[in-house]
Amino acid sequence: MDVDRRRLFDHVEKICATPRPAESDALRAARDYVRGCLEEFGWYVEPERFRMTDDLGAQLTGINLVAAHREHPLSGGPRFLVGAHLDSRPDSPGADDNGSAVATLLEIARVLPPIWPADPRLELQLVVFDLEENGMLGGAYQAARANDLGIDLRGMVSLEMLGYCDHAPQSQNLPRQLVGLYPDTGDFIAIIGNQNSVALIDSFRDGMQQVPGLPVETLCVPQYGELLQATRLSDHSPFWDAGFAALMITDTSFLRNPHYHLPSDTIDTLDFDFLHHVAIGCAQATRNIIANGL
Repeated sequence: MDVDRRRLFDHVEKICATPRPAESDALRAARDYVRGCLEEFGWYVEPERFRMTDDLGAQLTGINLVAAHREHPLSGGPRFLVGAHLDSRPDSPGADDNGSAVATLLEIARVLPPIWPADPRLELQLVVFDLEENGMLGGAYQAARANDLGIDLRGMVSLEMLGYCDHAPQSQNLPRQLVGLYPDTGDFIAIIGNQNSVALIDSFRDGMQQVPGLPVETLCVPQYGELLQATRLSDHSPFWDAGFAALMITDTSFLRNPHYHLPSDTIDTLDFDFLHHVAIGCAQATRNIIANGL
């Protein structure tokens, strides 16, 4: 899988030059950059504008970028969605949260078309979500739209903070319920799904485990993750709530990364060797899933 480490760095550097909060000029500039990259890689991009109310009662306008490849358009068949949110907290440049994941999505968009399966079982849609930091509003909009349109969505994956790694023992914090069940060294990538997502967890794990030297851990939570709220903190959770199979791929966020939601979440804190391996695994898993179905 020809994922380019330098391109990952360049994307994060471009996207994360400054914080990108809701409705900001910086977010619009980052969105223009991402859209330009997707179009350069052969994807047709549809900006979908929506208006929703956040948890504080504020009315916000968001724009999700929804993409399908020009040579592999969506035709109403069974679908697989891979996405990442572009917005950041107002006081954080968000290199890990979530520039690392958007960079990975862009590399998936670049490397996949030349090796597209000859007879794919699933159609692929990419989504760059907005307003994740305001309560997963972009994901909520997209999940509701999938239901309203009767889309046969077999699964979705939210790429959420992929680039922070710490090889020191005891660098990985764990929720109390998981202590002793998972490593205490923060050098793995986590695949998190719910009980409706077992087949998707297995398929994505199988793809990521093809990458030598990448430790992969999986977690399947009951119901919709209410008993472990940290597992709900990305755009996959509205898809869980809507009844779809969905995953979060993550470096475990604040359970590992001390720069979470802080001004110090900068590009120099990321491990690009780790991110490179994760991006290869995500691209491989995505290709396997659209080739073989779920």
